[in-house]
Amino acid sequence: MSAPAELLIAPERLERLLASGSCVAVDCRYDLGKPGAGRQSFLGGHIPGAHYADLGSDLSSPVTSTSGRHPLPSRAAFAEFLSRIAWTREVLLVAYDERNNAIAARLWWLMRYFGCDAALLDGGLETWTRAGLMLEAGSTRCVPTAAPRLQPDASLTATAADIVSSLARTSLTLPLLTLIDARAPERFSGEVEPLDALAGHIPGALNRPLGLNLDSSGCFKTPAGLKQEFEALLNHRSPASVVHSCGSGVTACHNRFAMELAGLGNTKVYPGSWSEWIRDPSHPIETGR
Repeated sequence: MSAPAELLIAPERLERLLASGSCVAVDCRYDLGKPGAGRQSFLGGHIPGAHYADLGSDLSSPVTSTSGRHPLPSRAAFAEFLSRIAWTREVLLVAYDERNNAIAARLWWLMRYFGCDAALLDGGLETWTRAGLMLEAGSTRCVPTAAPRLQPDASLTATAADIVSSLARTSLTLPLLTLIDARAPERFSGEVEPLDALAGHIPGALNRPLGLNLDSSGCFKTPAGLKQEFEALLNHRSPASVVHSCGSGVTACHNRFAMELAGLGNTKVYPGSWSEWIRDPSHPIETGR
C-alpha cells in the first residue's frame, strides 16, 4: 500500500470532500470513565453525515484473560464495521474525536493495519465548530456496502515476546527495540494508576505524552517540529527500532501518527501495551522517570 496523499485534513477541505461524496467521516468520541458518553455526544451533534465508531465495540475485540483492555478487532469484525458505515476503497475515511484525536488515531492506525488509507481531521471536532461549520443531531443512516477484503499487516506490530526478547539481548550488534510510551508522566512513573492493576512502565521505555504532539490550538505541530522533537527523544536511536505503547494500545497510535507525519517512517505499535504486559507476572516492571 502506498502512503496516502494526506494525513491531516482541515475542516473546510473535509466539508468539500463530504459534499463531493469522496469521503466518509467517522466520529470516535469516547470517555474511558463513561463508555456510553461518546455515543450520546455524537447523537447530540456531529459533523453532517458522519458515522460513529465505538472504541469498545467497533475498534476493539472482547477482553480476554491474557489480553490488554482494548484488544485489536478481528479482521471480520472490522470489515463488518466498514461495511456498516458504507466505506469503500474509492473514498477516504477521515476520523475525528473531541479535540486531540487520541481515539481517532486508533481508527487511523487500524485502517493502516488492515491495508487501507485514512486521515485525521486536524484539531478534531473543535476545529470544525471553530470554523463556523454546522453540526447535525441523531444517527446517520446509509446503505451498507459489501464487506471489504482486509489483510492485517503483522509487520506494523510488536508483541510482548518481541519486547521480552529485546530486553534479554546483550549484544550491541543486535537491533534493540525502543519503546515510546504515550501515557501521562505520572502514570508512566507509577505515581498514579487509575485504570490498571499495577503501576509503572516497561523497563527502558521513553515517555512521550501524546499532548506533546499538539500545539495550543489542539492541532498537530508542524512535521519539522515533530521531527526535531522525536529525534531529540530518540537521541541517535533509529526510528526503525521504535515500538509505541500506552495503557491499552489506543493512545500509542497518536505517537505513531505523529512520527509518520514527521517523516520518520512506519514505526510499530504494541497493541496490548501496559495492560497486557502486566498480565504476565514474569514481565519486569520499572517505576520512576
